[in-house]
Amino acid sequence: MKNYKNIIPKKEIKQSKNTNISKNSIIVKIAVLLFAILFLSNNAICYANLEDNEIIDINQIKKETAQVAKTTTGEPQLNARIGLIFDRASKTILYEKNGQKQVPMASTTKIMTAIVVLENADLTDTVTIDKKAAGTGGSRLGLKTNDKITVHDLLYGLMLCSGNDAAVQLAIHVGGSVENFANMMNETAKELGLVNSHFVTPHGLDEKGHYTTAYELACMADYALKIPKFKEIVSTKSYTVTINGKSKTITNTNELLGYLDGVYGVKTGFTNGANRCLVTACKRGELDIITVVLAADTKKIRTQDSIKLIEYAYKNYQMIDLEKIVEEQFEKWKQLNENRIYINKGKTDRIYLQLEELQNKKIAVKSTDIDNISVEINSLYYLEAPVTEKQVIGNLKIKIKDQTVGVLAIENKNTIEKKNIKDYFIHFLNLLP
Repeated sequence: MKNYKNIIPKKEIKQSKNTNISKNSIIVKIAVLLFAILFLSNNAICYANLEDNEIIDINQIKKETAQVAKTTTGEPQLNARIGLIFDRASKTILYEKNGQKQVPMASTTKIMTAIVVLENADLTDTVTIDKKAAGTGGSRLGLKTNDKITVHDLLYGLMLCSGNDAAVQLAIHVGGSVENFANMMNETAKELGLVNSHFVTPHGLDEKGHYTTAYELACMADYALKIPKFKEIVSTKSYTVTINGKSKTITNTNELLGYLDGVYGVKTGFTNGANRCLVTACKRGELDIITVVLAADTKKIRTQDSIKLIEYAYKNYQMIDLEKIVEEQFEKWKQLNENRIYINKGKTDRIYLQLEELQNKKIAVKSTDIDNISVEINSLYYLEAPVTEKQVIGNLKIKIKDQTVGVLAIENKNTIEKKNIKDYFIHFLNLLP
């Protein structure tokens, strides 16, 4: 006789099998996930470490933004709270929206970090990773305590996949500590004449008292791009670093690099406090610009706004040879006026003039303002001897419409001595018949 108490109903057997299958499925999924994490951290591209993992279709954004640029007249309409276009030749702002406002800047901080490292470290040095660096969160190169890597490769990890762990290790290696390195960053900012920037960290994670402006961020990028190694790093799409003798390929987080004509850097950024940030260097023809977009709500917006700024600049501005214009106007003026200048009591009555050197020989000018460039020259016409070499006797103003964009001193080339008694006597004798 069967003991029905020990018989499990078919329904319960089925449920039991389903439960086991479900558990097995979960275990398999976890195993696959762990494998993927390990694989990404040790081998391929830094996708798992991106500072902003919002997925965008860059080609679609390019297409949409280009269409808007074609039909839009006037200044670009940005969705980001801060935007700026900086002309590298003249060091001037072509466009700005809140460009002087102090704000957090996330990982665009690493532009200054790289400057300090490149100016103070030997790139061939091999570094042993500190526990503090290995434990740094956010976007990472994937460094572990006691890993060995060169300063050179740490810089690539810093600027390409925005490794916060690389930033801290570089700070410790160069400054001895994060705090000392921040002091070096602030000292460098002062040397560059930046008065609205202050650094607390080498990576840009949100910290009180860590800020800059779009304008000063552009100035930092402009300075950094003059360092050949910096320019080489930020213009690199992907790179293979070596950690503990093993290779790891990383890719640049800059979504415009390789996708928009002329773009050759510079740095992305994202924190909750700073929102999405992007500093971009772009050159087409002679016009070389840096655009800055800060405080964008989404990655798509920072990309769109960066493209808007770039296309606006190339649609509306062109490079002008200011030196040629100035020299032509000054020569014309000299031919008419140089002989009119009287030197009282001078051994010679002939003066030779020169202009102070023009710093910005070429500048970006709005296409509609090219015919509005003018040169205004003012000079003394009576001088008392002696007249010293390089004595200023006037100035030349360069104006676009009613705005003065440059002032150059007009200087005396040669020393003109004052006549003495002997000179007057000789002069008197020459007058005799």
